[in-house]
Amino acid sequence: MEVKKKDIRALSKEELRDFFVSNGDKAFRGNQVYEWLWSKSAHSFDDMTSLSKGTRQMLDENFVINHIQVDTMQRSKDGTVKNAVRLHDGLVVESVLIPTKTRTTACVSSQVGCSLDCRFCATSRLKRMRNLNPDEIFDQVAAINKESLLYYNKKLSNVVFMGMGEPLMNYNNVIKSIEKITSPEGLGMSPKRITVSTSGVPKIIKKMADDEVKFNLAVSLHSAIDEVRTSIMPFNATFPLKDLKEALEYWYEKTERMITYEYVVWGGLNDKKEDINALIQFCKHVPCKVNLIEYNPIGDPEFKQASPEAINNYISNLEMHDITVNVRRSRGKDIDAACGQLANKS
Repeated sequence: MEVKKKDIRALSKEELRDFFVSNGDKAFRGNQVYEWLWSKSAHSFDDMTSLSKGTRQMLDENFVINHIQVDTMQRSKDGTVKNAVRLHDGLVVESVLIPTKTRTTACVSSQVGCSLDCRFCATSRLKRMRNLNPDEIFDQVAAINKESLLYYNKKLSNVVFMGMGEPLMNYNNVIKSIEKITSPEGLGMSPKRITVSTSGVPKIIKKMADDEVKFNLAVSLHSAIDEVRTSIMPFNATFPLKDLKEALEYWYEKTERMITYEYVVWGGLNDKKEDINALIQFCKHVPCKVNLIEYNPIGDPEFKQASPEAINNYISNLEMHDITVNVRRSRGKDIDAACGQLANKS
């Protein structure tokens, strides 16, 4: 029976060094391989041209590199790029490059499908197949960095975990991927340029605070009234707003970093004065800013775009209470790459 080879990227640098020593080679060879795997994102052992042919053959006999493949790439008329990423087991996730005049942002996935049940999101309609490994998350960022250099002549500047999946339901792997993305031996990005977006898992938000993470936190809120939020995001019945509020207060107490609330306004759902007032009260608990996000239809008639008047009411009332508010216009709608649209339709 054929023995299944281990993915070499599951090994630490120390384990790679030990492997070479145990095979009669020098420990520094492990450093070389580690650099090829992470700094240079090698797809195969043959790419590791600084190693002898015999060394590459030995690696090939013992390990595999389960690198992602960009199956299809679509470019929007607004410059957004969507990748359909095929994993080593044939499953597919999507990631997006979002360009602006000043920066390029990678929106990456953390799960195949999603663990949660937000009714307005196309991804939530896909069954969660599995969590992504740290290297699979890293590979999405590395691939988009190459596209950013190719199409926009600039290195990737920001990463947001706002693609497919709930990042906090794959916490350990997300953290390991961020360690690689921010490491000088990886992509060397600043953690201040990374944002992890969650629908709100209080226990893990507290754990992040205890772990003293350095990246930013965004919360997909959409209503500060329990009944309304549960109708939009049914898991809110398990993780109600009082528990989320307590976790966010704990986060700020530990990190002293403000929170971003992502908030879609829908016509007839959360566009009334009472919805605005509830959001204002929720924003008073910890320093924050609000991103009002344009809704991108997924074929459900219950969810309708709010009127410009409703959006303006949110803006004026939030600003009246000195709450920073930004309106985020969607990018890549023509290729189903906008917020909430990722559903493997490529």
